[in-house]
Amino acid sequence: MTTWTRTLMGGVAVLGLLSAAPAFAQSEAQSQAEPQTVQAGPSADDPQDRQGDTVVIFGRAEEQIGTAQSASEGVVGYADLSTRPISRAAELVEVIPGMIATEHSSGGKANQYFLRGFNLDHGTDFGGFIDGVPINQRSHPHMSGYLDLNFLMADLVERIEFKKGVQYAENGDYTSAGSASFVLYDKLPENYVQLRFDADEYRLSAAGSWDIGEGTLLAAVAHEGGDGAFDLPAELDKTTAYLKYTQPLGNAKLRLGFIGYSNEWTASDQIPLRAVEDGSISRFGAIDPTNGGISKRYIASAGLEWDQASVLAYVQKSELNLFHNFTYFIDPVLGDQVEQVEDRFAAGARAKIEREFDLFGVRTEGRLGADTHFDWLDETGLYRTTNRVRTSAIATDKVDVMSADVWGDVTLHWTDRFRTTIGLRADYIDGEVDGLNPANAGSESGVQWSPKFNAAYQISDELEVYAGYGLGFHSNNIVGVVQTQDPVTGDPVDPATLFAESRGGEVGVRWEPNATFNLSAAVFALDFDSELIYVGDAGISEPSDPTRRYGFEVAAFWNPVEWLAFDASYAYSHSRFKDAASNLDRVPNTVEGVAAAGVTWLPGDGWEGSLRVRYLGPGPLIEDNSVRAPSTTLVNAGISKDLGNFEIGFEILNLLDAEDYDMVYLYESQLAGEAAPVEDIHFHPVHPQTAVLTLKARY
Repeated sequence: MTTWTRTLMGGVAVLGLLSAAPAFAQSEAQSQAEPQTVQAGPSADDPQDRQGDTVVIFGRAEEQIGTAQSASEGVVGYADLSTRPISRAAELVEVIPGMIATEHSSGGKANQYFLRGFNLDHGTDFGGFIDGVPINQRSHPHMSGYLDLNFLMADLVERIEFKKGVQYAENGDYTSAGSASFVLYDKLPENYVQLRFDADEYRLSAAGSWDIGEGTLLAAVAHEGGDGAFDLPAELDKTTAYLKYTQPLGNAKLRLGFIGYSNEWTASDQIPLRAVEDGSISRFGAIDPTNGGISKRYIASAGLEWDQASVLAYVQKSELNLFHNFTYFIDPVLGDQVEQVEDRFAAGARAKIEREFDLFGVRTEGRLGADTHFDWLDETGLYRTTNRVRTSAIATDKVDVMSADVWGDVTLHWTDRFRTTIGLRADYIDGEVDGLNPANAGSESGVQWSPKFNAAYQISDELEVYAGYGLGFHSNNIVGVVQTQDPVTGDPVDPATLFAESRGGEVGVRWEPNATFNLSAAVFALDFDSELIYVGDAGISEPSDPTRRYGFEVAAFWNPVEWLAFDASYAYSHSRFKDAASNLDRVPNTVEGVAAAGVTWLPGDGWEGSLRVRYLGPGPLIEDNSVRAPSTTLVNAGISKDLGNFEIGFEILNLLDAEDYDMVYLYESQLAGEAAPVEDIHFHPVHPQTAVLTLKARY
């Protein structure tokens, strides 16, 4: 199929999406969740009254019995987010029970994510959305499904809606482990200017929202800079800007959004353990001082929401120049640094309708949705570089990818206590590659069908049990799908499949005995036929054997009095290659256990405090389990005082000054002066103990 044909088909699909939703819209505008911080007594609009008594609502206290499809979905927000000490925006995903965000390269590279026994790398099997706009990037040169959250402004996030597992019809590509939808405020609770700084970095931000006629304009900007806590100066230069406008439009609500992001940095990547042990560098050192990158992203969106329908259209522009050197001097003359390049324009549209109706006497809820998305990559390339200067091209391609899907589900309430949900989605992907090597050019297309099933039974008003099953997938980089020749050696290679299918299910329980306590637990399993991935660092596709993961998760929240809240979660995962011998069946870089717990203290009179602990368990670094990654435990603490027009906050990140690993690998590298590559542990340390001061002025 030609590029023009795909473009024409996609254009028709977009027009269909944009025209379908209003026809099914209801007469009332959709009511939006407002920030659930309720001021008791004096008006919250008067800064002088802000020290009055408040009733603070936690998103994770929201009732789910009777509405949720599983025990593995939920909402967190409001005080769950605003009181949480964090060191990087991507850590917001850690409010999802069982999920951890780390990094192996500082600065502006996408984080590493862990969930349900997956090292999700940079997002391959976890989907991210901001105000409905998909953030994962298909056929990215570093990792297909690349999920970069560095441009997320945590202060603008009202709530996070999460789902884990493959049993949801609305979830498609890159969501086998789960998904998170970041919902931004339409109107901020307060306008502010804020300075957040430590001894090495600073973040200056300002945000506000204003009524303009019948609408509301939200604007925010943030700039981050500094050299960081590592030996190699980070030279961080990061700027993010947000605009959002909302207003009633007929019987709908109009939303217009814009996000602009630019980041330039020098990176401290993972380092070899032997270089630290022999004193060549410190544990915060670096081997190649020219690693780092430049990243830019711009997103514009427009949407309409009715009572039971919504439609969204968006465009995105992104650029990336990423320099890294993980093996150092296997080439003793030029070194092993490479540059990954992306120049992408993307556009898409999404629509959804839902209706309640009577089906042969059974109360029924139906949903129908459709999405289409285009990626035009003017360049996706891999170059050999020395000190960021290109020496040769390994691969450089022009890529077009179009995807379209239709999904739907029907929930039947057989009794007041028993309901089932049956869903189905169909995903179509068509891609074309035109590049440096004619042997690696071509096109491929295909369809993936994914049935879903969920059942829920409400044992009592306080207790509900669930069971679910579904098929999912992630798409592989189209460059690897059409590839027939190794771009480095010229040897023939087997191309990747377009879809890597997953199958999974879970059983779970949710207990909500009262408004102050809830507990959820689930036992899950997930199989992948093959975790074929395109390895952007080498420019080739690398297959794995089929895998199986199973485990359990439990999460609890307790708000015994208005001024105190506790939360805790634990997740265990067992990950194995299905067809390998028992002594060679471990999946490298998976994590066997994850735990988190915290206490939030809100005594009134303007005081807030939070203490959190996060545990990332050990796991194998090689298939025979002979080398394992150690566990990591971090404690963060924060306290703040509201003084009316001003607020002052103090946090200590890594309170106990743990000297643990943020990320660890086992592979071969060669240092200057070594005659041959050496297999070694390579790690990125957790950040050292850091004291952070925050000054906020309201206006």
